[in-house]
Formats: sequence, C-alpha cells, structure tokens
Amino acid sequence: MSKNLVLYFSVYGSAKAVAEEIARQTGADIEEIVPVIPYDSKRANYNALASYAKKEHDEDKRPEIKNSFDIDRYDNIFIGYPMWWYTFPMIIYTLFDKYDFSSKNIIPFNTHMGSSDGGTYRTIEKLEPKAKVLKGLPVEMSEAENGCEKAVKKWLESLNI
Repeated sequence: MSKNLVLYFSVYGSAKAVAEEIARQTGADIEEIVPVIPYDSKRANYNALASYAKKEHDEDKRPEIKNSFDIDRYDNIFIGYPMWWYTFPMIIYTLFDKYDFSSKNIIPFNTHMGSSDGGTYRTIEKLEPKAKVLKGLPVEMSEAENGCEKAVKKWLESLNI
C-alpha cells in the first residue's frame, strides 16, 4: 500500500508532466482530476479557455469531477494544478469541497507563466485547516514541459519524503 498519492488537474499537460515526475521519483500512485465537462485542450484556443476560466472564477462555479478518489489510504497527497487568473482552477475548489483532507499532509505543486503559486498554498491552508500543508513547488510552464526532474528532486529532498 502506497502512502503517497499524486492528484492533478491539467489541460495542456504541463501540470501532468510535473505530476508524473513526482510519481516517478516517489513511487506514488497517481490520479488525474477529470472534469465532467472537459476543457478545450487546444492551445490555439487559449483565449477562449482563459475567458471561460475567468467566468467560472467570477461566478464561483464548482465544476463537477467525473472520477472519484480513495484518499483514506494515503498520508501524503500531492495536489497539482495550473494557475488560472492568479489562482487555482475552480475544479480544485470542488476537490476540497468534496473530500476531507483532515490529518493528511497536502503537498501542493503548480505550473504557471510567471505568477508562481499566486498565494494558492495559503488558500489551501485556509480551506483545509485540519490538514498539514507542506512547502509547495511552483514550476514555470516551459520548465514543466521541457524537463523538471532536477527541480522536483531538489524539492522532494527539502521535504524529506
């Protein structure tokens, strides 16, 4: 039984790349957070995705998650996502609404295009006050897509996981 789980949400694949690297280096189980209504993953349609994501945020939407997760078996749960409008996608709020992370170690990671974590790690602490939120890893999108092995290794070593 693995004590580590990597949960991630990714549209363009950058957060997925980091998630897979974390799973590879830790031997963790890995699960994708799949929305019931898929987002457009064509980069050519980025502006439409950005507008839709902003609308979801402004309306405080909670997109439904298609799959479910058994988080009870895990002590450490890595949670990854891209940054959308300086915060995490609204589906991550759905995740925290739906699951009880009490007594878990939450280890956030995210991809971004210059906004680092945008304060999302502190937001997770507020959403999950009974969990322990460990030091997160923000990865610039191009680094995520072109090889983040060293950054992940250094981060994991700092966490002692």
